Amino acid sequence: AFHWQSKVNIQHVGVDDMVLLNKLNEQSIVDNLRKRFMANSIFTYIGPVLIAVNPFKDMPYFTNKEMELYQGAAQYENPPHIYAVADNMFRNMIIDNESQCVIISGESGAGKTVEAKYIMGYIARISGGGQRLQHVKDVILQSNPLLESFGNSATVRNWNSSRFGKYVEIVFSRGGEPIGGKVSNFLLEKSRVVHQNQGERNFHIFYQLCTGADEKLKTNLGITALDYYSYLNHSGCYKIDGIDDAKEFKQTL
Repeated sequence: AFHWQSKVNIQHVGVDDMVLLNKLNEQSIVDNLRKRFMANSIFTYIGPVLIAVNPFKDMPYFTNKEMELYQGAAQYENPPHIYAVADNMFRNMIIDNESQCVIISGESGAGKTVEAKYIMGYIARISGGGQRLQHVKDVILQSNPLLESFGNSATVRNWNSSRFGKYVEIVFSRGGEPIGGKVSNFLLEKSRVVHQNQGERNFHIFYQLCTGADEKLKTNLGITALDYYSYLNHSGCYKIDGIDDAKEFKQTL
């Protein structure tokens, strides 16, 4: 297919929307998802629901080009994408003047946290506003590293697993500009502070602080090596491949 807006060829693999499958059963759904996943098509619709299969690698589908492609387009004009869901939600809010809600669900490691980031990043880009409103957008987006540092940890299934539930509210003006927001946290896994299973870590912030703090801060706080602390050393896991705790600490600050 040739898309009029992107001027690029779009490869169709399997069925974009599984309500159109000839035989709608568990096996046909799994087969279609597998076929699309093997062709790097990680998003698939089933009616108004978007199914995302985590590729566990960076994909080239989340650039400004994709944002422009999906902005203002009908859902079925383009291949399935999280940006299509976000744009549809935003347009419905503006047109119908009604609050919208996106529920992101899945097992640990499915990519819920990342998808939420993509939605917020898309909304921040397409909504208007001047310098004051840009500050609101920045605060909303920059809250993610802070929440992840204190609420996420490495488990055997997911190196950045959210150990709490999160409900994010973004308030918009009648013109569609974000003017405020609220993040509600619940069901925090407090027991992880004092006990972690073998091969898992405590919350990220402890490792970030021990490895990323400068000497002055370490001296003021009396911080020493990671293996000194009982709450950090009995799981046998200090460092995770792909995570730079010192770098993450700077983002947290």
